Formats: sequence, structure tokens, C-alpha cells
Amino acid sequence: MKKILSLTLTAVMVAGLAACGNSSTSTTAAETASVAETEAAGAEKPETITITAMNANSEPIEVEVPYDPQRVVVVDMASLDILDNLGLGDRVVGSSTTALEYLQSYVNDENVANLGTIKEADMEAVMACEPDIIFMGGRMAEYYDALNEIAPVVRLIADTDDGVVESVRKNANTIASIFGVEDKVEATMADFDERIAALGEFAEGKTALVGMCTSGSFNLLGNDGRCSIIGREIGFDNLGVDVVAAQSESGSGRGGRGGNSETTETTAAGENAETAESSERSGRGGHGSSEGGENSQGGGTATHGNEASFELIVSLNPDYIFVMDRDAAIGTDGAQLAQEIMENELVMGTDAYKNGNIVYLEHPGVWYTAEGGITALDYMLADLESALLN
Repeated sequence: MKKILSLTLTAVMVAGLAACGNSSTSTTAAETASVAETEAAGAEKPETITITAMNANSEPIEVEVPYDPQRVVVVDMASLDILDNLGLGDRVVGSSTTALEYLQSYVNDENVANLGTIKEADMEAVMACEPDIIFMGGRMAEYYDALNEIAPVVRLIADTDDGVVESVRKNANTIASIFGVEDKVEATMADFDERIAALGEFAEGKTALVGMCTSGSFNLLGNDGRCSIIGREIGFDNLGVDVVAAQSESGSGRGGRGGNSETTETTAAGENAETAESSERSGRGGHGSSEGGENSQGGGTATHGNEASFELIVSLNPDYIFVMDRDAAIGTDGAQLAQEIMENELVMGTDAYKNGNIVYLEHPGVWYTAEGGITALDYMLADLESALLN
């Protein structure tokens, strides 16, 4: 009876408001519609969403994850970078440690648990976080199944066939869709294409070698892994691509001391747990890398590259040589600086050296541990712009 009386009184009040004039009626209707739309949107908010990510073998799979998760664990710097850029950093309750300066707020935040390194996760710490979702990247494939026992895992990696920029955009859109913030992605990615185009115009018709210095050696990189943006998207003619492909076909793991092929596996001394790379990179040469593997796969150099002799560098005589200092990136104690390794009597005879065109990438830690992040991409392009365009 009381319910009927209440409804009757409500109807009378609505009728009275309607009689107060058209202006009042219009405003009330708009407000009511807005509230209704909001409530409807809230009612339709899904509990889960299905996205495409990678499994432990770097194969695309569909993964059902909670929509708009509140407790997020990240064991990959590129994913943490993207979450940070999308304004979702307050959801992070646990993260791998990193030496990257621009992500130190997560390392130093007492509310963000330290989950070990990007090579080795502290599983007890991950469990203690009680995460709704876990983001991981190319590293730690061996932990994929164990982490899935704790919470749904979203494994995102760079696809060098798509290119670094498109991979960042795709992975950012995937993460954004999980939280319902898709509208933020294009704003964060807005100027990257324009910057790539400017660098590409500069690179047209120019040759290059791309590689990393580690343990006193220079390892050639193809267009299938780290630093691939220089050859694939920027457009330098990477002379190392054909060399490493030929080495792979002949079974050689080195760049030919004096032109001779040697069957050896490139190894990297000074490896520490935080930055050891054993990922399966998707794209050419990326699949099939085993945990801890250093050798190239499928004619590529997706992990640490193929060691090259300085005689080979002289014989190729590129216009530019791009150098990433891996030892500096991982903080190897007592390691030679890349400049000390590269600027020897042989390399100083190349056109690249004579013309001041040996480019030492200014932020090697970013190139080595966070490639695939939004801020990381900004740093990477800035390194190239400062060396080539300024």
C-alpha cells in the first residue's frame, strides 16, 4: 500500500514540475537522460574482455582478462612504460626492478612491490600482490604458465615485421582496451610517424651497420630484433642483413675474422639477471629462441647479434655505424666503453669514422630493456634525431 502511495505522489510531483513551464521541463529531461545513459553504461560494463596476446611460444592467442582491473603486476618494462603513459600507473601494485631513470617512481614507491628482475621473477612476491592481471613481455617465457596460475597473463612483444612503431601502437591499444581508455592512445602516439618520416628522408640512399658492443666485441644486428627501427622504419640500408643471413646459412656465428667463417655461438660476458635477453622475438628470425640462447635464428640476429671482425667493418665501409653499448646498458663492471672498442686503427679508416658518422646511441638501457614502450620510443627517436638531424 505504501509503495502504491509513493508512486502516486511521485507521479503528482512530476506532473507539477511539467506545469512549471517548458524551460524547466527541457532541463529536467536532459538531466534525466544523462543519468540514464550513465547508469546504462555502468550496467553494460563488462566483467571481462577478450584480447589477443602471445603465449610462451610467441604464438598469438585469445586471452580473457578482467575489464578495468584494479591490481596490476608488471614484469616487463615496455608494458610498464605504456601503462605509465596511459595514466594507469596507480593500478600497478608490483613491478620488476629497473635502472631506467624515467621509471624510477615505481622502483621507489613503497606501495609497489619489488618482484625481482625482468629475467627472474620473485613468484612469492607476485602471489602476495594478489593481482587481477599480469603483464609480461619477451623475457621470462619460462614463467608464463606459473604466472597464469596466479592471474591472467598478457604477454606483449614487438613484432619486427610490423615495425617498432606499429608494435607500440598495437600493444598500447591492447592495454588501453583492457582499461577502457582507447581514446588516449592516438594522443600519445601522435608525432611518432612524422618524426619517422623526417628521419627516413635523411636516411634515403645511405648505408649503415647496426650493432652492439659487448665484452670487447662488436656484434652485427640485422633488421629482425633490437635496433631494427634503424633499418626497417627509418630506412637505412643495413649492410649487416645480408652478412648475418649468409653466416646463418653457412653455420657461422661470427662475422668472419679475416673473411673466414667460424662455427661459434656468440656469447655475452657480464650478463646479469636483470637484463639477460632470451626472448622469442616475433617477426623474422624471432621464433624458436631457447631460454638463454644467444645464437641467431632463421637468418636473423634477434638476441645479441653476430660478432663481426673489424676487418669486416672496413670491407663493408658503411656511410654510418650505429652502436648500442650493451655493457653500459646492463651496468657491467669494468667493461670497455663502446667508443674505446670501436675507435681503433681499422675502424678509423672507414668513411663513417672520417665523416663523424659513428653514432653511439645515447640511451642504451632504453634500447636494450624497454624497446616497445611509448617513452622508450621517444628516447630512441631522440637519440637518432640528435645525431642525424641537429
